[in-house]
Amino acid sequence: PYRWLTSLMMRYNGKSILIDCGEGTQIAMKEKGWSPNPIDVICFTHYHADHISGLPGLLLGMGNEGREESVTMIGPKGLTRVVGALRVIAPELPFDINYIELDEEQDIEFDGFSINAFPVKHKVTCYGYTLNIKRKGKFNPEVAKALGVPVTLWKNLQNGEDVEADGRIIKSSEVLGDVRKGLKVTYCTDTRPKDTIWQS
Repeated sequence: PYRWLTSLMMRYNGKSILIDCGEGTQIAMKEKGWSPNPIDVICFTHYHADHISGLPGLLLGMGNEGREESVTMIGPKGLTRVVGALRVIAPELPFDINYIELDEEQDIEFDGFSINAFPVKHKVTCYGYTLNIKRKGKFNPEVAKALGVPVTLWKNLQNGEDVEADGRIIKSSEVLGDVRKGLKVTYCTDTRPKDTIWQS
């Protein structure tokens, strides 16, 4: 009685990723002062009610806040059917939903991060998710200065783009160090111990 049902929201670089959407998720978000509007990706571990029954209210809240960009939903096989059934009470939304149905371990690439979905061991088909954020090499301003790159182009190089300076092409690899270890967050629930959890 003292907590809301299962849900996790992660934010990265202006994007929000939600994993599971138990009853009351949108209320818990409002208590934190968070808007559901920037949620770009919603992942479901499985389709027991305590992990998905908050979805209609969340979708309606996103629509009421004027969202028009499409939302990507990821989950085990049956996702389109399950969400369609829940949307009987939220039939009209001002945005599209893109469905990715899983039937095995899968890596899904997004702008700046990837999501690895891997099966876990529950009474029903259930997945865990690992969010991987890649990190480029560290930018070396001294090398950029020595190459005569104007400061206005440094951000392009930091983003991995090649630039033109004084009529020559400067490759980002010339001013970026080795690729750094990325960031990783793994989320799984309702499972017995399984090697894939530790390997993800």
